[in-house]
Amino acid sequence: METSNELQFHKMGLDDRIIKAIAKLGWENPTAIQEKAIPLLLEGKGVLMRGRTGSGKTGAFAIPVIQKVLLSNATNGKKGTRAMILAPSKELCNQIFSNIKELTCKCSDEVSCVDISAPVDLSVQKPLLVDQPNIIVATPSRAVLHLEAHNLSVKNTLEMLIIDEADLMFSVGHENVVDKVLSHLPKVYQAVLASATLTEDVVSLKKSVLRHAVILKLEEPNLAPLTQLTHFYVNAEEEEKAVILYTLLKLSLLTGKSIIFVNTVDRCYKLKLFLEQFGISTCVLNSELPAASRCHSVSQFNDDVYKIIIASDEKALEEDFGQSVNKTGKRKRDKESGVARGIDFQFVSNVVNFDFPLDAFSYVHRAGRTARGTNKGIVLSFVSVREQYQKADVEDYLKECLREDCDIFQKFKFSLQEVDGFRYRAKDAWKAVTRIAVREARLKEIKQEILNSKKLKRYFDENPRDFQTLRHDKALHTVKLQDHLTDVPDYIVPPSLKNIVSIVNDSKKKPEKVKFKTGRNKAFNKYVAKKKNPLLSMEFSGLESIEDNANA
Repeated sequence: METSNELQFHKMGLDDRIIKAIAKLGWENPTAIQEKAIPLLLEGKGVLMRGRTGSGKTGAFAIPVIQKVLLSNATNGKKGTRAMILAPSKELCNQIFSNIKELTCKCSDEVSCVDISAPVDLSVQKPLLVDQPNIIVATPSRAVLHLEAHNLSVKNTLEMLIIDEADLMFSVGHENVVDKVLSHLPKVYQAVLASATLTEDVVSLKKSVLRHAVILKLEEPNLAPLTQLTHFYVNAEEEEKAVILYTLLKLSLLTGKSIIFVNTVDRCYKLKLFLEQFGISTCVLNSELPAASRCHSVSQFNDDVYKIIIASDEKALEEDFGQSVNKTGKRKRDKESGVARGIDFQFVSNVVNFDFPLDAFSYVHRAGRTARGTNKGIVLSFVSVREQYQKADVEDYLKECLREDCDIFQKFKFSLQEVDGFRYRAKDAWKAVTRIAVREARLKEIKQEILNSKKLKRYFDENPRDFQTLRHDKALHTVKLQDHLTDVPDYIVPPSLKNIVSIVNDSKKKPEKVKFKTGRNKAFNKYVAKKKNPLLSMEFSGLESIEDNANA
């Protein structure tokens, strides 16, 4: 996220309460898009802003919205919907709502905000709209339902319309619904379109929403620079991918929080059941789960309740679930669910492409989950023989995007011969996850969510702390678990790593901890002290080179 020191928040003429909330969030300087967009929006101009994922677009429109609501309320009274924010997914709506609540923490009695994106009965949300909240956050379809039911009226009060992730609106089929929303709005209002890309659909939407708008297109690549985001690849086939991932996780060569991407929902559960056999706790995030469950999963991941989340990509979801339920017997995916984009995964250290993305745009969207703000990150991609051409296409795109002539992908050196003990275990565990086990796991989790939503909803509403303790990384147990697999015996640790890591296995068969040994090697002690990610440092780029570097 690029920052600028030319224009500070306190020099933008913002309300002191907003400045205090920004300081509380730890935002020292505005990002490049915030520095340019906030003054324009405060002047009342319509803006089409384009910025890569993590560039600070949400803050760029949320801050002016709150400022203008404060000014309007001081003149016209506290009641009245002044701004409507539309986003393509429930998760993104929840994220925007949370950001606004954080930015209004010092003026919450003056600025009211409601998120109506949840797919509940309209009568449940109707009381929230009776007092005409100042800011409405919704998906277009939910906004239309409330507008047509006359639960929400904005003809005489609306001053601002914000459409976030405008390019995604069309991929989830919201284009016609957006037109219905526009028919309920006043003739004059200030509009903002925020988008990661400027597609033909976005340009078409711009003509419908914006008049005499300022187009704010930052000259920045879609991804963080190579100095901030490192791209690794390893050539591996199906079972080899499982061996490598298992080894990396058990030996803590992947440190920090990780998102593992696969191309289908079935693959999510296959990978979860595979890692479950080794006591590696993970959570699955996909569009079949209810919105509340997905948001809760992301929230717990962001709060460090668990470190690994497995997600399926949008295109694959469309291929799997885009057909009619009656013809295929499969449940349709939730079109308002966003995984690869839109969700704000915080402080992600690693993105692992267990299945290589289907195209360059999917790769960029996945990789954009890490290296956000000033944080560094890595993308580790497993590439099979059939995926080599996809990797070449992605690399060509990234070279053009990042304006780099060097090789984007760095080879991750991994010698399978050194991890024979891990390989035999991993192959057996991978084969143990059958199609029947995957199907049962999916059904079991869906049934669990139905049980929670119907029988425990009222209880959790009254006991929110108990809801926070609900775990989404719980074991599914559709594959027979063997206690000894959670341990890592010393004899299967590669010789090149024995002088670096020591495995501590708990007697109660809990997942083991890996401790790094500190010896006389000053370079290695410096690495431990700084707690760097082994994959971020070329000193530890793989099992083949660890021993040489440790003894250097």
